[in-house]
Amino acid sequence: MSNPQNSYLTWQEAAEFLRVHKRTLARWYAEGVGPPRIKVGRQILYSRTSLLDWISENEKKPCRS
Repeated sequence: MSNPQNSYLTWQEAAEFLRVHKRTLARWYAEGVGPPRIKVGRQILYSRTSLLDWISENEKKPCRS
């Protein structure tokens, strides 16, 4: 069984995982277009599974002309 603590990333870790600045994550959240997040007290966490799902959902398929 995997460790549940390893299933969640901090704000900084999620930004590094997505290769964006953490301010970009904050802007995406404000615009309602970013990955889902969890707020526990003052800490913001991102589920690894949710990040991977969000990436897959936002994948663009090439258009054929």
